[in-house]
Parts: sequence; C-alpha cells; structure tokens
Amino acid sequence: MRNRITFLLAALGVLVAIASAIFYGRKQAAQPPMFSPATNPYAHGIYANGIVESFQGSGENINIYPEVSGRITQVLVHEGEHVAAGQPLLAIDNSVQLALAEQQKHQGEAALASLQELQAQPRRETLAVAAAQVAQAKASEKTASDAFEKQRQSYAIDPRSVSRDTLDNARNALEVAKANLGLARRQYELIRAGAWSYDIRNQQMQYNALEKAYQASNALLQKYTVRASADGIVLAMDAAPGSYVSAQGAYDAYTQGYDPIIVMGGPQDYLSVRCFIDEILIDRLPPLAHMKAQMSVRGTHLKIPLEFVRMQPYVTPKIELSNQRLERVDLRVLPIIFRFRKPADTAIYPGQLVDVYVAEK
Repeated sequence: MRNRITFLLAALGVLVAIASAIFYGRKQAAQPPMFSPATNPYAHGIYANGIVESFQGSGENINIYPEVSGRITQVLVHEGEHVAAGQPLLAIDNSVQLALAEQQKHQGEAALASLQELQAQPRRETLAVAAAQVAQAKASEKTASDAFEKQRQSYAIDPRSVSRDTLDNARNALEVAKANLGLARRQYELIRAGAWSYDIRNQQMQYNALEKAYQASNALLQKYTVRASADGIVLAMDAAPGSYVSAQGAYDAYTQGYDPIIVMGGPQDYLSVRCFIDEILIDRLPPLAHMKAQMSVRGTHLKIPLEFVRMQPYVTPKIELSNQRLERVDLRVLPIIFRFRKPADTAIYPGQLVDVYVAEK
C-alpha cells in the first residue's frame, strides 16, 4: 500500500513538472510600446539629448537672486504668471533700511534749510537793526562832538573855566563815539553783504554729501523689492513669506543647496531646445547656415522641426541635470540651441527632456 502511494505521488510530480514546463515554455507575445521611440528622420543624423528652455535672445532662463538679505514679507506673483519688466515680484523686510533712509533724508533737508538760510542773507529785519545801530552811533557821536566843542570853546575863552582833565575826557568820549560809529557802519556793511561765499560753499558741500548718502540709501531700499528684469513668465518660485533669503538665493532642503528664488523665462510664443552633441560627433555637424534638426517629444508621437539659433562654441563636461558637478565623467559635449514655436494643442514646458536628431553634413 505504501509503495502504491509513493508511486502515485511521483507520477503526480512528473505531471506537474511537465505542465509547468509547457506553460512557462510558451512564447510570450511582446507588449506593444507605450509610444513609438524616436526615429532618425534623416539619412544620416546625429542623435542628441535635449532639454526644453524658455527662449531667450542670449543665455538661458533668467535666474533671479536678491541683492540683499532678509526675511520675505510678501510674494506678489505666482508660478505661471506673465509679468512685465519692472513689476514687483516679492518684498523683503526693509524696516531697518527704511529707517536709515528716512534719517538721512531728514538730515539732508536740515542741511538744505541751513544752505537756504545762508543764501537768503541779509535778512531784512537784521539789516534794519544794523541800520538803527548806525543811526544810534551817529547820534552818540554827535552828542559827544557837541559836548567836546563846548568844552573846547570854553577852555579857549578862559582856561580856568574848564579843567584840563574834563577837556581830555570830552575829547576821549568823542573818539569813542567815532569808533562806535565806525564799528556800527562796518557791522551794517557786513550784514548787508550777506553770508560769506566760503560758508555757503561749505554748507552746499555738506548738503550734497547728505543728499548723495540719502540717494544711496534709497537705492539700496529699492532692492528690498525684487522686480522682473524683463517681460516673461514665472517658471519657478522658491520662496515663501517668512523664509530667509540672501544673495546666494534660498536654501533648498531637498537638494541641500542654494537655488535662485525665482526662475523666469521669456514669452512663451517660442521655446528653445538646448542639445548636447558628443565631442566625437562634432566633426560630422554641417555648417551653421545649413543646420537642420527635428525634435521628438517623449511620450507622444509629435515630431517638431527645429530652427537653429546659435552654438555655444565651448565644449564642456556633461553634467547631471541637477547642475552639480559631483560625478566623474569622460563625456564632453558641445551645446547647440534651437527654437520652435510652441504648439497650441500639445503641452510642452521648460525643463522637459526631448530627443533630437541633427542632420549630418
């Protein structure tokens, strides 16, 4: 009985093994591709990886870094928004710089008031006081002169009528009165002449220095509002109210590095494609005037002809998309920039990776 059970189990195992071999040995039908891979549209073409960028007359996307450090108080735009040149994008706390600019503004206004005071001299009321002092000095001189003349005539008639000492005192009083009159007249002329030109010039220079200091502070104050440097669209916003930014940008906890606080692209009528040609294929490129290329958008069957824009004649090591030079690579590439009109029925955005074929010469 035991041998029969063993035989049945062995036979069953053989049958299972044969069935498994038949099942797993069947030829599996190939799964259809999700999309057709990029094909070479030219008889001889050079393949290159490309990345879509906003179209700029020169350079790449506009990376905006603040020129001052501080805490963000307001974010005035959002990603995808079209902005005009000079439009405020975000505001940084400017309380300290605002107080400094206001202080220097008031100092300049005080210096200007002092300058205008000097330039407005002589003051009519002050000149009138000086003129009255001259008149008073004249009257005093006349009184002293009359008194001396009487004393002198009396002494001339009878020397015993007036003592010599009294006559000398009268003469001295007359000399003092004449000196006072001369002093009053000189004081009057000095007041009528107005402020000294050197005093005016010195005050003018002080005012100019304070005005320049205020202009510098005010110019720095304006930098606490980050503005768009050109017409375009906001591609990325790496800032939020309350976060701290510096001239290095904003710290990204994911990349553990500093990124620009705002990335802007040009108007979206055209997009550009930056291709990287392997250095060993550079010799096969056609002349720039005859450059032709076609782009395939990954995940679609869309193929778009490209218009040559420019070449960056500088071969550099190929780097990671994160733009961090951390890996050792032997591949060196030549950047070539094309452009295309953005299709209305297909979503294409800066940052997408595309396949590009460039016609050989």
